[in-house]
Amino acid sequence: MTKDVIALTARMPDPLTVLAGLLSGGPDKLVHTAGQDAVVRLCDERGRPLVSVEAPLLVQVAGEAERLLGASAPPVPFWWTEARATTGVAEAERLAGTFAARLASLAGGTAWPPEAARSLAVVPSEEPEAAEGVVVAPPAEAGSPAVDVLTEQVAVVIADRPVVAMTAWLADAFRAAAEGGLGLQVVSPAGTTLSPAVRSALSDWPSRWVVQDERDGYYDGLSGAVLAWQGGMFAPVPAEDSGPAEGSAPTEDFTPTEGSTPTEGSTPTEDSTPTEPRARVAASYQEGVRDTGERQLAVTFRTVRPADDRLVLGGALEAVWRELTGAAPAGWGTAEPANLPWSPRRLTDVAFERAPEPTWAVVVGSPERPGLATVRVGRTTAGVEEEVTLAFGYGPDEEPPLEAVRRAAEVLATRHHLQSMLVQLRKARRDLAVPPRFEGPGVPVAFVLGAEEVRAMPGDRARRTPLAEAPVPLGAKTRPALYYPLPGDPSDLSGWRDFERLMRHLKGE
Repeated sequence: MTKDVIALTARMPDPLTVLAGLLSGGPDKLVHTAGQDAVVRLCDERGRPLVSVEAPLLVQVAGEAERLLGASAPPVPFWWTEARATTGVAEAERLAGTFAARLASLAGGTAWPPEAARSLAVVPSEEPEAAEGVVVAPPAEAGSPAVDVLTEQVAVVIADRPVVAMTAWLADAFRAAAEGGLGLQVVSPAGTTLSPAVRSALSDWPSRWVVQDERDGYYDGLSGAVLAWQGGMFAPVPAEDSGPAEGSAPTEDFTPTEGSTPTEGSTPTEDSTPTEPRARVAASYQEGVRDTGERQLAVTFRTVRPADDRLVLGGALEAVWRELTGAAPAGWGTAEPANLPWSPRRLTDVAFERAPEPTWAVVVGSPERPGLATVRVGRTTAGVEEEVTLAFGYGPDEEPPLEAVRRAAEVLATRHHLQSMLVQLRKARRDLAVPPRFEGPGVPVAFVLGAEEVRAMPGDRARRTPLAEAPVPLGAKTRPALYYPLPGDPSDLSGWRDFERLMRHLKGE
């Protein structure tokens, strides 16, 4: 299993400290750079990569080490330095641990996980054993230091950490896979959870969250389908009463070893939408499903505004955050951990520098009120579009502020050029982490249609409704947005039926 080892230090690791860490394998190890010199690789005398080290990141947001690692960190601001060991090389794991231990010792701090960083001694070199089967992707082939296995169908990342988050490593792997026309499959051990920031990125076939399991081998952490390594990727195992998937290959062993890629015998898929069997559901996915009283309030909305020099991004998200929590977000970043204090102006500057390419960001709340949002900013023919997916978590003794939902919608409709908004209530964890087991779907609380969208509909279709309650006008009386109240009871899925009826009505079906 690949090891990510992280040093959390009070002081920035200076060049001499980093050099001391890089000498953890002795003076015979070679140092290369990648990613426009943002990644340093420690290699053996043959150029074989052993450890990849990312540039230290200054974290100015409290609670991120606890949220993502379950670890205590120095008071903010502190420095976060990640070292990633190459898969299948035992020497590499020990090198990464010693590197992090040396940084923590010299720059004042701790290393995670503690058991991986107990020694400061030089790690002796070892010759890898030859192995058969799936092989590790070298950096030149993988296009990303985070990719462990590469086939003609997918890039595979093996993540051994408590929370699979959208780290800079993983974001780079997503980009490399997309550029190569591949899916991305993330493999993690049992007990790992998924950050909401990663969940939506794994929704497109053949991308998957693959969870190791003692009883069933592997299963999809989001759907529960039992998986096996076949045809160069993880694919569902058919249920006993269903036939094999069209074009599926016999089950193979998935054992990453040091070497080169692609895997011999793997064949490209013919379609981007394959015919998959009805899969067997893993027992672990169905166990431990109970109502703990915890809830999540999920908000998804889209705004479109004209592009001009006065435009400031993030204002719509901050307005909703304040209405629902009474405070602004705590921090943001272009990867996890979110390392910067919340600043709409700085978010705008980053998006402007990246234009016309889209900008993706993660926004987090304080540890006292778990909240996480992803923001995607892009240019369209209509202007600058912001797509926001936001969730807040509540314990059994906390009530989600449903009465504030309409106020938040009013602010978006009147000040932020709202296109549409959907609010749901879910039976899900307060800490927002996505577990590898069944969680029921959210139930719609409200839907909002922006003023321009209402105006574009023929006649009074938007004002007529198949629902029991009439829509509520928001904003200007002459050109209002419309707020459609929905049941929002997590124990009653009839809210989805009402929502579907409303959508068909608005589409004129």
